[in-house]
Amino acid sequence: MDPHSHPPQHNNIHYYPLNFFYFAQLTLRVLVIGFTLAAAITMTTSNQSVAFFGIVMDARYTYSSSFRFKMVADSLACGLSLLSIILLLSLNRPKSNPNNYFYLFLHDLVSAVLLLSGGSAAMAIGYVGRFGQPQTGWIPICDRVPKFCDKILVSIVASFLALICLLVLTIMSVHKLKSHPI
Repeated sequence: MDPHSHPPQHNNIHYYPLNFFYFAQLTLRVLVIGFTLAAAITMTTSNQSVAFFGIVMDARYTYSSSFRFKMVADSLACGLSLLSIILLLSLNRPKSNPNNYFYLFLHDLVSAVLLLSGGSAAMAIGYVGRFGQPQTGWIPICDRVPKFCDKILVSIVASFLALICLLVLTIMSVHKLKSHPI
């Protein structure tokens, strides 16, 4: 094969079996799986019990509907990202239609919105837990259960890192669609 030859073309679309776009998509999807799995596991293991004047205070993620919603959102995004890898593998075949990246775009967009809503809900409750809200008489609890609050914070950060990866994936899918008009 001539070193100056061009890659095979089909319908004026270049197909590279193992190209940068594919590896970037795959890597980012694996990162999303890792971040969301870590976020869900960290959230489910966040609990701490402390005693004040003989009264035991138990802090668990299950006591807050926002934290439960975030854990479910992380789990769903992790599962959806596993499914998206299968879709990505099918789109990497030489005869696949590049317009099918629209489904990947929709998938990434839905996953990003899910993570954004779950992370935002948990962040709002976490903020009140860390700093309180004097106007309503809610006192901060993180000075009493720091291990619990730190795990919640790690879970929220992991979710937002996954969200950043999904936003990059969304932009990549849109770029792929734009570069291959219908």
